Amino acid sequence: MSDQDFPNDPQAGDAPDSPERRGEREDRRKSPGGAPGGIERRMWSDRRKARANEGRERYLDMVQRERSILLNQGVARSTEQLLDLAGVGGAANQSEEEGVRDRATGDQLRSILPVQSWLPLSIHLIGLQGGVLRIAPLHELNDRQLKALISTANRSNLAVERIEVEVWDRAELLSTLRSVHDLSADRTEKTLAMWLGDVDNGLLLNQFQRDMLAEALQMRASDIHLLQDNNPETPNWIRYRIDGDVIPMHLLPNDAMARLTTLLKRDAGLNFGDRTTPKDGRFSFIWQGRNIDVRVAAGPQAQDGEKLTLRLLDRAALKGFDELFRRHQDVGDYLSQLLAPDIKGGGGLILLSGPTGSGKTTTLYACVQQIDRRRRHVLAIEDPIEYELRYATQWQVRPGMPGGEFADLIRAAMRHDPDYIIIGEMRDGDTVETALRAAESGHTVISTIHADTALQTFERLRSLMPIARERSSTFTLAQQVKAILNQRLIKTLCQGCAHKSRAGDVLEPHEIAMLGVDPEASVRRHNTTGCDLCSRTGIMGRTLLLDAVLIPLGPSQRDSIYNALMKNVNGIVHEQGVIVHTRREGLVDLVLSGLVDPKAALSNLED
Repeated sequence: MSDQDFPNDPQAGDAPDSPERRGEREDRRKSPGGAPGGIERRMWSDRRKARANEGRERYLDMVQRERSILLNQGVARSTEQLLDLAGVGGAANQSEEEGVRDRATGDQLRSILPVQSWLPLSIHLIGLQGGVLRIAPLHELNDRQLKALISTANRSNLAVERIEVEVWDRAELLSTLRSVHDLSADRTEKTLAMWLGDVDNGLLLNQFQRDMLAEALQMRASDIHLLQDNNPETPNWIRYRIDGDVIPMHLLPNDAMARLTTLLKRDAGLNFGDRTTPKDGRFSFIWQGRNIDVRVAAGPQAQDGEKLTLRLLDRAALKGFDELFRRHQDVGDYLSQLLAPDIKGGGGLILLSGPTGSGKTTTLYACVQQIDRRRRHVLAIEDPIEYELRYATQWQVRPGMPGGEFADLIRAAMRHDPDYIIIGEMRDGDTVETALRAAESGHTVISTIHADTALQTFERLRSLMPIARERSSTFTLAQQVKAILNQRLIKTLCQGCAHKSRAGDVLEPHEIAMLGVDPEASVRRHNTTGCDLCSRTGIMGRTLLLDAVLIPLGPSQRDSIYNALMKNVNGIVHEQGVIVHTRREGLVDLVLSGLVDPKAALSNLED
């Protein structure tokens, strides 16, 4: 079939945008609202419980049989641990999350309460039950310290009414404090000072490496940047990426940094004598009872230095499908239908777009966990493989090797009877063409691509298509695309210290008009001085900001999509049946929910 066999472009210019069409378009969008009420929270909680129970029942028999084999091999794994590896948290875990406000173990308290609030007090957190926080202090605490601890616990969403002090044997308490707190943030600086006093001490070097990794995880860092430069005038910093920002943490002399980078490269299986060739490796370690993978990328720096970037891969930090789309329930429901077809052969293309670091991989893995991998074959092609996907086939792309490119592996994948093909990233025209053919042949294809908006994702795909087959490939794209999700991660305010105010007191009249909010609406402003919960930053984590185009149309209704792609991609949002979620809607919802500062929201508005 040639390009001449496809529908001609529409004779008219741009897609019409009459007031009637605009009204229809607005009616199909989700109206921004405030924070969810109690009924909505309970519904969401019930939804998570149902999904968790469904996931447990789905994989329970497989996990139990695997556990017996592992025990015969001398590997002890509980049923809950294996279910977690399968990406389905147990129902017990769901109950723990919901009840942690009223009751919590010592480990849960140490993970929820900021280190600065309890570590300097030299106390052991025992547990929380019935509004009573039980602690074992090394020294007697005064009323001010107790009140400050209760205040911090309450602002951390823990229901603490009073503190009960238990008297422990001093030697036993000291031993417990050393064993429980040995990976605290405070310890890293002490270990570093000891090591720099004896830089040739290999034991202290290994201890600092472990404490550094633990500190980064405790501070919710996604990456660790290490710069080693032999120029005495160049600083050698260790920096953590936290909530999208790179924060300088530790300054090392160049000889100490050289020893640390050598140790990291050795652990990652890299040639630590080669500083000129970019290379990748990985290693793992145990932290708080769970396995943490560390991906190491090394490259040259200046004349004779080196740059290392460590990506921390903590499976426990991955968000589940329902949690990810909690504020976009209709999008989650639509994707859930696409990922759980009743019959094989539905096919279609689901695209996740956005800049680097916008959480595309997290969403991709959440989608895979949503698929029933017990009855469906999932084949993932990645570069690199980040997390192990239980009950799925994972192939590593090997650029430069015969048959090792994305497109080669997609062609090979179709001979392995997959139901879902996961493509780590669309980088070139050959990958786009092959992915479209896979979707056309009845496979559901999920992939990521770099683009600024959902609509620009279409243009990005078309720019990668070969000129000779642009029309035919665009036609296939119009027929197969089911959903495009463009996402950003936007910083959320610390709920413990953010200032409450009226929108009219924070925004100028033209800014209120831009956001479209009520001047009397209650909003929260960024507290630049912060508090102990947010390490004095006023920011606590990031949340998903979505720009989505959902196309639930049948094949006979998609000619207009093709015509819009060929003529003016902006016309797609005006087509009947197309569901659009704009970034502006999401921002207004986050502002009215008190999660985002209104001024910060304005800077994220699209043109």
